[in-house]
Amino acid sequence: MAVDTTPVTPMLLSIGLDARALDGDVLPDGRTQWSANPSSFQERRGSPGDALDGDGRFAGSRLWLLSRSKQSEETRLLTEYYARDSLFWAEDMTGDVAEIEAWWHARNMLGLRCSVAGEAITVSKRIDR
Repeated sequence: MAVDTTPVTPMLLSIGLDARALDGDVLPDGRTQWSANPSSFQERRGSPGDALDGDGRFAGSRLWLLSRSKQSEETRLLTEYYARDSLFWAEDMTGDVAEIEAWWHARNMLGLRCSVAGEAITVSKRIDR
């Protein structure tokens, strides 16, 4: 067994998990298959790790909120904001601030590159509108 001491695994978890929506966040749909109540637990999502975290910060990112956004500069900037917000731990844990870059690489497809302490991940995010 090998232990990964790079920030790659925490970056993948931070970007890949769905963070719980904040009270002021606009939800993509307003309804789910489980409930018509927009404030229901299922609709606001969240990571199972949130139950273990006592500092009030949620694990994961709120990138899922953009799933029904339009292809626009505002959506690209929100992508960078949500990614940066999810990597809040980087400076405390590594001493380096996370570097974030988002771009439209195809119709309705965002590219996202996150780099911490010289290690980078690149992911794509589909925007459905």
